[in-house]
Amino acid sequence: MAGKIRAEDILAVKERTSIEEVVREHVTLTRRGSALVGLCPFHDEKTGSFNVNPHNGFYHCYGCGAGGDVIKFVTEIEHLTFTEAVERLAAKAGVELRYEDGGGRREEAGGAGRRTRLIEAHRVAQEFYAAYLLSAGEARAGRDFMRERGFDGTVAKRFGVGFAPRGGEELVRHLRGKGFSDDELVTGGLAGRGTRGLYDRFRGRLVWPIRDITGDTVGFGARRIFPDDRIEAKYLNTSETPIYKKSTVLYGLDAAKKAISSQRVAVVVEGYTDVMACHLAGVETAVASCGTAFGIDHIKVLRRIMRDEADLEPARVIFTFDGDQAGQAAAMKAFKEDQRWMSQSFVAVAPGGKDPCELRQSDGDAAVRALVEDAVPMFEFAVRTTIARFDLDTAEGRVAAIRAAAPIVAEIRDQSLRPEYTRRVAGLVGVEVELVAAEARRAAAAPTGTGRERHKPERVFPEPSESMVEPSAGELAAAFPQPNLRDPVVQAERQLLQCLLQFPDAVDPLDLPLLEVADFTAAAHQAVFAAVAGVGLPSPTMSAPAWHSALAEAAPIAIHPMLAELAVAPLPVLLDPMTGRPATRYVDSLVTRVREVALSRQIADALGQLRRLDATPDADADPDRRRALAVRLQDLQRQLAALRDREEA
Repeated sequence: MAGKIRAEDILAVKERTSIEEVVREHVTLTRRGSALVGLCPFHDEKTGSFNVNPHNGFYHCYGCGAGGDVIKFVTEIEHLTFTEAVERLAAKAGVELRYEDGGGRREEAGGAGRRTRLIEAHRVAQEFYAAYLLSAGEARAGRDFMRERGFDGTVAKRFGVGFAPRGGEELVRHLRGKGFSDDELVTGGLAGRGTRGLYDRFRGRLVWPIRDITGDTVGFGARRIFPDDRIEAKYLNTSETPIYKKSTVLYGLDAAKKAISSQRVAVVVEGYTDVMACHLAGVETAVASCGTAFGIDHIKVLRRIMRDEADLEPARVIFTFDGDQAGQAAAMKAFKEDQRWMSQSFVAVAPGGKDPCELRQSDGDAAVRALVEDAVPMFEFAVRTTIARFDLDTAEGRVAAIRAAAPIVAEIRDQSLRPEYTRRVAGLVGVEVELVAAEARRAAAAPTGTGRERHKPERVFPEPSESMVEPSAGELAAAFPQPNLRDPVVQAERQLLQCLLQFPDAVDPLDLPLLEVADFTAAAHQAVFAAVAGVGLPSPTMSAPAWHSALAEAAPIAIHPMLAELAVAPLPVLLDPMTGRPATRYVDSLVTRVREVALSRQIADALGQLRRLDATPDADADPDRRRALAVRLQDLQRQLAALRDREEA
């Protein structure tokens, strides 16, 4: 069994990996000063508080406190061990890892390389299925299915669609031949274990690769093609595995995320072929859930990509549903979660109840684009669907319809739209506007629980990584109390430390010896500066990840969260557009401010000691101490005068 990964290789992974690129696979980021900001992937929030500093390789969330380097991010966003995260990043960065005992990566199913092995097994399986679809005679039924829906071989290659042989053992033999173990095939959901050994999980079906947001294949969706298929379910999907969680995966998101981010629009459809049809028609923002209903975790994923924030123009999320009763039920379920979005939700239902794939076949690409463009607001759809349940030809039916629709009107976030929807409901039901308005006011004033529950954002904190034991909030507060940032002196200390950690090359190396640990008033700030002073400023050839790793080793573990925060927190000044750094004068002023306050404090302390000596009954009893205090006071005053002269220069 291999030992720990060598420290120099871990550092190489950090140096060759862009934290910005890694985070952007999960979060849409916008630049604010020296930092990139987006919605936190670790807790639900309305306004972005997740900051990333690409230069230093750190992230920090001011909402939930999550923070760290690129390895920490990968361990927590993808639920990996520390070693798995390093191995995953190393594979992408082209870093060959070495282990302390000289061994290589552990490859047993329960070892640190398990995820990497399962991902690789799925990649090989996807290539096997795709080649089989295009070449095997028995896969003709799958090719016919694709052609009937307007998809040719080029489309199949684009989306990685394949065909699983009917025999039931071909994939197992192929993967065994590639060196994968039986346990890996079963754990990954590619094979099942029966009385006669392993068998292919998907047999005689058309298969779609389900990819995670980074583009790795993590599962498959398989459609029934042959009437004699022993499994009657129309679709058979990969079950939950260590790499596949259906509640967080959206089919097509790897291909759609760029368009979703730039357009701030997401189109949620119901099936794999609908996603394909939309993308081929030019609606490149289409995604679909995989073998489960579109749920809360899917919403969180899309909100991060769309930048669904309270302080931005509303984004758009468009749901397409079949026109049948099941489609209407799905739409109303989506409406129940509408309060989780800051964006405006819409519903698109094609004439005749066709899905996007059927619409493209019958009416062409333009019809699919028109379907999305003509989507109606979710509230309007919900109102119409709700009212349709009642017999409006009777007084009792009209009253019941008003009461059912009133809570929907009361829930409209944009209050300027409520009067219009009130009139619309009144017109649909055929009653006076005031009757609907009065019922809506009663619904709005009703206690929580009478209508739709308003969503309160959840705070989801990540699990600690294996790289270190994270201190609890109580332990951190006990060791290093939270600095009082309302104190202007403490605020200056913080800004100076931000400059040191983010822009060490903007700090004059001659300034560092001027400062002492005791110059900082906050205990946490003292610990951070002690680490900087102990390690020293980085040389021109030293990388930012290497320097920050050295700082982390020199600092107490309890101070690591603050190191990450200070390495990311934006400065309250504009950066030089040419150098990307704060002005030299600003940095110098912070050094002067912190040192000046410290010298003034030490001068006051020395004067106080001299006064106390003068006040003793025998004032001349300790001439040596008096002399030492006088010399110290004179030296401190000289330092202060020199510091002020420097500031004026």
